[in-house]
Amino acid sequence: MPFRKVQRLLLSLPLICLLTVQITRAQEGTNSNLPKLQNPISVQYLQKKLKKAGPKLVLNPKIEKNLIKRLKTDPVVRNLYKAIQANAVEIQKEPLLMRELEGRRLLDVSREMLYRMNILGMVYRIEKDPVILARIDEELKAVCNFSDWNPSHYLDVAEMSMAVAFGIDWAGEALPSSTVELAKVSLIEKGIKPSYNEKGNTWWVGGSNNWNQVCHGGMVAASIVTADKNPELAAKTISRALDSMPRALVAYGPDGVYPEGSTYWSYGTSFTVFTAAMFESAFGTDFGLAAFPAFLESANFRLLCNAPSGWYYNFADCSDKRSQQGDITLAWFASKTGNKAFFEEDRFLAPADNMGKLGRNAGAGLVWVSQYKEKEDQEVPLAWKGDGENPIVIFKSPTGDPNQYYFGGKGGSGTVNHGNMDGGSFVFELNGVRWSIDTGNQKYHTLEETGFDLWHNCQECDRWTLLTKNNFGHSTLSVNGQHHKVDGKAIFTDFKNGDRPEASLDLSAVFEGQLKSAHRRFVKDSPISLLIEDTLEASDSTQLITWQLITVADVEIVKGGAILSQDGKQLRLENLSHPEISVSVVSLDPAPLELDRQIENLKRIELRIPAYVMNNRKTTLRVRLSGD
Repeated sequence: MPFRKVQRLLLSLPLICLLTVQITRAQEGTNSNLPKLQNPISVQYLQKKLKKAGPKLVLNPKIEKNLIKRLKTDPVVRNLYKAIQANAVEIQKEPLLMRELEGRRLLDVSREMLYRMNILGMVYRIEKDPVILARIDEELKAVCNFSDWNPSHYLDVAEMSMAVAFGIDWAGEALPSSTVELAKVSLIEKGIKPSYNEKGNTWWVGGSNNWNQVCHGGMVAASIVTADKNPELAAKTISRALDSMPRALVAYGPDGVYPEGSTYWSYGTSFTVFTAAMFESAFGTDFGLAAFPAFLESANFRLLCNAPSGWYYNFADCSDKRSQQGDITLAWFASKTGNKAFFEEDRFLAPADNMGKLGRNAGAGLVWVSQYKEKEDQEVPLAWKGDGENPIVIFKSPTGDPNQYYFGGKGGSGTVNHGNMDGGSFVFELNGVRWSIDTGNQKYHTLEETGFDLWHNCQECDRWTLLTKNNFGHSTLSVNGQHHKVDGKAIFTDFKNGDRPEASLDLSAVFEGQLKSAHRRFVKDSPISLLIEDTLEASDSTQLITWQLITVADVEIVKGGAILSQDGKQLRLENLSHPEISVSVVSLDPAPLELDRQIENLKRIELRIPAYVMNNRKTTLRVRLSGD
């Protein structure tokens, strides 16, 4: 191991120990205030309440009967099932899975197995095809004969456990008894038991992020299908999940914002939805998961993060663009609320042959689609603010508006899981063009294989050298060319709805030691414009304040601002407050570091304000972005 890595590891050990103690104490201090899930689980409860016959995971005889009925009468259900059938054909052309790691992860293999069991298992439930059954048998034996499911990275174990559990639950009654026995032993020995290894990677048990949701979901699935073999372990594991999941679910509060971003909402939430659905099918209750504060409300967050351009509001480690497929996880929320806004009917009715490879929850998703009954059609809010660990605000135009206005702005801090130094940043779209972009995420393994320390988030940690993670790659402010204060949290202090919505952020903590105070105000001041107003007070250390906009548009500097051009459209940037100071353009193509994500035509538009031009150390920057 290179000396620098050894040195860093040795120096970080005391800090890691200290953080572990602090996190444990914080959890002990706050657990009593957390909303709780119902938890009646015991061996006796399992023996009395756990359904004995038929499938138990997402499906049970009653749910399956309704699914078969809807397949005959509902064109949406029928079309999605047709796509599932097409996926099943493609799976059978693929080789069986092998235990091949990518870096430290087996995760792609585990996810592929969960996909295969969802698709093949659902087709088998409907058609009872012996060819499909034989393939499920082969798939199960292949992965259950792996030496292990890579417990050093427990997401891998969790997704594999859920996959194997679905395989034997949906097809087990027809599988060879030897396969079922092999699978159950594997679920216990390679799935559940390693989660009790205190020296292993089991921090997620009491964790507060998506690992908690995913890993407990996998362990619950494994426990439900092995309860007949080891009821004590099953009861202990399900009870542990019900006690521990609130530590992650509380992050949805108070308004439904998932702090890790939209695609991580899809990941963490999909496994919580899996878990709720499994509890309902197996026990007849979800033990309060759907009713957990702000969980159902998070569907609004997910929906509002879909911009007209097809991009997500891609803050945190979020992907850039969504697929053309219907949102399966959102369909579960539609089934619970009856809200048509959460049910993407047009996407589910797209030609089945054109849907491509479906998500790994598609089999279960067919059940949720079949359970949807419209009860209400709520309008998506046109101006919305969500607080919490990573607060955001969104302004948008009504559906069908030709301006296709979309704005997303955020507060938060870099210490949020998957967070960036992006307090005060924003994305902005007009006419279907994203003018102010978030540089988004980049592949973890590509960074990790170089030895890059991506996951620690101290002020001087490697993570903040990346353009996608630091403030220099976001449309925000920078002071003295320095990084934001990593644990300084930007919070919304004001929000106004209506035809001219606005939101105000206190950024002072983000610039601790750099500015005395900083406040940013976003205003949708017309259907085609956005006003950004920054009220700043310098400190003794303030030398230079830089206003930034990150874009891939072509830029022409003009008097009083700039003209941005992209996809045959134009956007005007007006420097309203300091027209005497010309904007400048810094090319970020190529990006500063070889490890940075390389984005074609990326650039940073800057407005630089030296501290010495400020009157009494105070200034207000006002910039308007407006379309034609």
